[in-house]
Formats: sequence, structure tokens, C-alpha cells
Amino acid sequence: HIYIVSLLYELITLMGTIFIRLLKMVMVPLIFTSIILGVSSIGSGKKVGRIGFKTLLYYASTSLLAIITGLFLSNMIKPGVGANIIKNSAFDPSKIQTPGSPLDILVRMVPTNPFQALANGDMLSIIFLAIFFGIVMNMINDKYSGTLKNIIEALFNLVMKITQIVIKLAPLGVLGLMTKTVHDSGLDIFINLAKYMGTIALGLSIHLFITLPIIIVLFIGVNPLVHFRSIASAMVTAFSTSSSNATLPVTMKCVRENVKAS
Repeated sequence: HIYIVSLLYELITLMGTIFIRLLKMVMVPLIFTSIILGVSSIGSGKKVGRIGFKTLLYYASTSLLAIITGLFLSNMIKPGVGANIIKNSAFDPSKIQTPGSPLDILVRMVPTNPFQALANGDMLSIIFLAIFFGIVMNMINDKYSGTLKNIIEALFNLVMKITQIVIKLAPLGVLGLMTKTVHDSGLDIFINLAKYMGTIALGLSIHLFITLPIIIVLFIGVNPLVHFRSIASAMVTAFSTSSSNATLPVTMKCVRENVKAS
């Protein structure tokens, strides 16, 4: 009986391991192809720079607001106090790798070996390479750029289909991951996680129902309820899959057809 239980445990946890590896497998090609298509469809380098600046400004601003909300709630509620989720493993702050200066980050973004960056999953280098690739693709002869775009678009659709198949395996993957977590940490983890989940839910609610509607009203001049109704299917997809990659095609469809964005 012990052997059967042990074998069953190994098989269940194996599903979680395989699920995570499948997600990591599609991450690089999906991000690489989607960014190239997005940048190349914008057009000239000036447009890319203008939209890129606005995107970075918006991303930095909303991230800052989200970080402030998260820090405030975590310091008020302290969801991790008394929790020991992983046995025999103490948190050592000295081992945290802090980022270098902005110039160091900028230098690290430029890959010396593009294939190595893709193989290692170096996201900063991959994003830089994809943006650069998309911009330059608009500068070459239409005959070649059109062929390249068709190939990349076909690859993107292929990877998206693979991603959708992987996401369907999420219930089995989560079962395997949760089984291993409970086995390693015991049932007490649910008490700790309940407090943590409550903190996360409160933080996300503040960001969703207060921060973002204020931004939509002040800077876009649109009724937040109208906007949320327009992207409802994308929000449901994101909530059910917890994957921005899997939600990408639904988001693009909502933004184009419902929001009527260019």
C-alpha cells in the first residue's frame, strides 16, 4: 500500500512539474513573435518611439501605484507573519539579487548572442531583440518584409494554439502543484494562504475598482463601466487562466472590436 501511495504521489506531482515546463516552453516564442508583429504593424520608427514612450510611462505609473498599494496592505495586514510555508528553509535577505543602475540594465538588454538569449530565456534581451527586429523589418524591401511577417504571424498563431492546449491542462497541473505543496508544508498552509489570498484580493480590488477607473476617467474620459464591459471576456479569460500570454488574443479582439482602438 505504501508503494502504491508513493507511486501515485509521484505521478500526481509529475503533472505539476510537466505543466510548469510546458508554460515555460511556450513563453519565449510567444513573447518574441507577438512583440515583433505588434511593433512591425505600427509602422515608422517615430511612431514606435512615441507609442513606446507612452507605454513605458503608463506601465511605470500604474506599477508604482500597484506597488504602493501592495506595500501598504502587506505592512498593515502582515500576511506572512508566523508562516513557515517551506520546512527547513529560512529566508535570507542577503541572497536577494538587486538590479544594477539603469545604465547597467540598459547594457544588459543588448544581447551579445541572440540565440543564447533566446535559449536562456533572458526576457530583457528577448524584448529588446524583438522590438529592434520589428522596427528594422519595416525598413527593408516590402517583398522580404512581407514574407517575414507572414512566417512570423504563422508561427505566432501556431504557438498561440499550443498555449491554448497547455492551458487546458491547468486543472491537472494545479492538482500536482498543490499536492506537492501540501505534502511538503502540511495542511497548515491553507491557514497562512487564506490570509495571504485575502490580502492579494483586497489589493487587486483597490487597483481594479479605484485606481484604474480614476485613470480611465481622468486621462481617457471614458465611463469605466463601459470600458470594463467592452473587455469583459478578456478579464474573464485572464481570471480563469492566470496567464497574460493565453489572454493576449482575446484582449486584442476586445480592444479592436469593442473598444474600437486603432
